[in-house]
Parts: sequence; C-alpha cells; structure tokens
Amino acid sequence: MGIYLDACALSRLTDDPSQMRVRLEAEAMEHFFGHIRAGKVVWVASSILETELRKNPDAQRWQDALAMLRQAAEMYFPDSRMAERGRLLHALGYGEFDALHLAMAERSKADQLLTTDDQFLRQARRKLGNPSVRVVNPLDYMQEVMP
Repeated sequence: MGIYLDACALSRLTDDPSQMRVRLEAEAMEHFFGHIRAGKVVWVASSILETELRKNPDAQRWQDALAMLRQAAEMYFPDSRMAERGRLLHALGYGEFDALHLAMAERSKADQLLTTDDQFLRQARRKLGNPSVRVVNPLDYMQEVMP
C-alpha cells in the first residue's frame, strides 16, 4: 500500500504534544513509521513536500522533518500534467500546497494521503476535483489498519 504524507502529517511528530489531539496524531504517525520499517506500507513522497518543509521558520523542525523524509521509499518530482492538476485543484479551493500534494499523490498512484489539516480533509471529503486518492487523518488510517 502506497501512502503519501503532507507536511502537516509529517510535522506532527515534532508538534507540541500538550493537546490530546496532537499527541494522538503523533502516536498514529509513530505507528505509521513502524509500518514502514516493517515493510507493511510504502511511503511515497515528493519534492513538493521537501519545498514546503523548508518553509518552516524553525530550522531545527524542518531539518528533523527532512531527515525523516529520507525514509520515503519513492520520491516523485512534478511534471506538466501534475502541475496542471495542481492548478485545477487550487482553483477549486484547495490551498496551494494541498493542491500540489493531492496532485502528486494521484500521480504517484498512492492509495491514501495522510494529513492533519482539517480544511484539506473537508475539501477532499466533499470530493472537490474528484480526487482519485483517499485523504485521511492519521488517526483514521491507524484505526483502519490496526486489528
């Protein structure tokens, strides 16, 4: 199973765990990385994710996230079809990076895209742009894959 992460999901591991939701989502991401190490899932990523991570003003956080990004099994780079799809999704209301992540997840043929961004989740659930990739919160993903 191919899984694509956006920057929100990947960065959840370094967010302040004082809120219960953040702590639970971080635990779900730790389980996700355990599944990667066990060979149960394939993490597909893109250069778009790297670009977004570098925008974090906290240098230590983006460096930590980039170190985690090295665990991705497959790395995809934008092409003209993906860029056009990203522009279309952005025009439909997705945030700029959300649109690009969704387009890259589709291009990579990922089964799911994990995000902790509630607005992104709502837009994808409304099927804006008819996404071919299922967009889910890490907690929902873990509930589905855990026995």
